[in-house]
Amino acid sequence: MSLLRTLGTVLARRSPLARSPSRTVVKCLSSDAASQQQGASGPSSLHAKFPGALEASFVTTPKLALPESIEPIPIYRVMNSEGVIDDPSQEPNLEQATVQKMFRDMVLLNTMDKILYESQRQGRISFYMTNFGEEASHIGSAAALSPEDWVYGQYREAGVLVWRGFTISDFINQCYGNAEDQGKGRQMPVHYGSRKLNFVTISSPLGTQIPQAAGAAYAFKLQPNNQRCVITYFGEGAASEGDTHAAFNFAATLDSPVIFFCRNNGFAISTPSREQYRGDGIAGRAAGYGMAALRFDGTDVFATYNATKLAREYVLRENKPIVLEAMAYRIGHHSTSDDSTAYRPAEELEVWNTVEHPIAKLKHYMLRRGWFDEAKENEFVKSVRKQVLSQINQSERILKPDWREMFQDVYAEMPAHLKEQLRAMEEHVEQHREHYPLKDFKQ
Repeated sequence: MSLLRTLGTVLARRSPLARSPSRTVVKCLSSDAASQQQGASGPSSLHAKFPGALEASFVTTPKLALPESIEPIPIYRVMNSEGVIDDPSQEPNLEQATVQKMFRDMVLLNTMDKILYESQRQGRISFYMTNFGEEASHIGSAAALSPEDWVYGQYREAGVLVWRGFTISDFINQCYGNAEDQGKGRQMPVHYGSRKLNFVTISSPLGTQIPQAAGAAYAFKLQPNNQRCVITYFGEGAASEGDTHAAFNFAATLDSPVIFFCRNNGFAISTPSREQYRGDGIAGRAAGYGMAALRFDGTDVFATYNATKLAREYVLRENKPIVLEAMAYRIGHHSTSDDSTAYRPAEELEVWNTVEHPIAKLKHYMLRRGWFDEAKENEFVKSVRKQVLSQINQSERILKPDWREMFQDVYAEMPAHLKEQLRAMEEHVEQHREHYPLKDFKQ
């Protein structure tokens, strides 16, 4: 009994109820009464002490925080639809060769898209996704990054790979899934990846790359003298996935140097943005997670370049994440499985395919600078078309990867259960060779 009495005495002493009322109020609450007791201690004494909202102030009348009372985040732009720089101080002052590479990479991507889209329509590949209307967000952001920065793409960032040196043969071999495909034919078309170019292989499930990018950036931060950041691309539709919210929260609380690059192209597969969310786009969500944000014109290659460059400097300097929102318009169908005429008018599409097209804007800029030669550019397009068509003919003739490779590359050493499955598969194929197109596969 004496032990119980002693324990009771100790607990009573530790109980907040055993403390003096005045001391408890001053330490735990910053109320009007507390501020009076503290005297002239300044405005900060009116701030709450709740651990979940340390910077909030007390008020004596309720006021709803309505979304319409918050000003929408503005859209940063450098040049208008005529290629004119609105504010000369925002001119990125890139060299002529760099601007011409930007233009030609966008044209290459656009030309390759047209041919591969038709290739799918002809039944030569199973699936394809074009990048029409979003070329500037790819090239502008890629140009602002270091080649050492890691990229986690979704499935509409082919231009980032173009800028980094992924070749026409790399693209087409992947789409045809042959033995020259760096992914060994294990992915459906447009799911590119390149270890050499620090571009993590794309996966189909929506949004899975976003928390992976947050974790990779955190790992980089832990390395001494880190100079690499991570950028992850996704659409506004993917921003409705739970993985996006988890990634935002992890990156914000762990202070990961990651750039969340949202391509808000207006339509999540077939759902217009106005039906996708009610808030201020995707950049408007950043503040709720405690992150910086910047919204810009994704059809303006210079605005994209400046925004991404600023974002990269910020995340590496502060070791914090940022949300970039590139406002654009998906001109093409979502994929070859989609018919966008069912959910948007042709008149609207025509505006974005002409006046507001990113390639047209950069062409106007180059014309003003005397950097554009119509004849040379026409020859370039013809050259790209010839290369793409020639590569398609070659890629179709290349054998498919050895089917045995499906059992490889998961473990450093193949475990017993996979060895058994491989043996059983080999026996099955040998017994039923006439039912399999083995001549099409590398042996």
